[in-house]
Amino acid sequence: MSDGNFNRNLLPYHDYRSGLRAGRAAMRTLALQAFGRILAQYVENEENRTAALEAFRNELFGE
Repeated sequence: MSDGNFNRNLLPYHDYRSGLRAGRAAMRTLALQAFGRILAQYVENEENRTAALEAFRNELFGE
């Protein structure tokens, strides 16, 4: 029970920003998987598929 003073143990473990980062990471993973499935349907050449997936990954992660 709190004695009225600031006590870090009563605060949630994760802050709001870490939740946003986790959500963004999950969405990026889902986007890469979805784009990979679409490429598998429409691009027969493995080299072109790999190059397109790498370009998408670089665009998505800002590298």
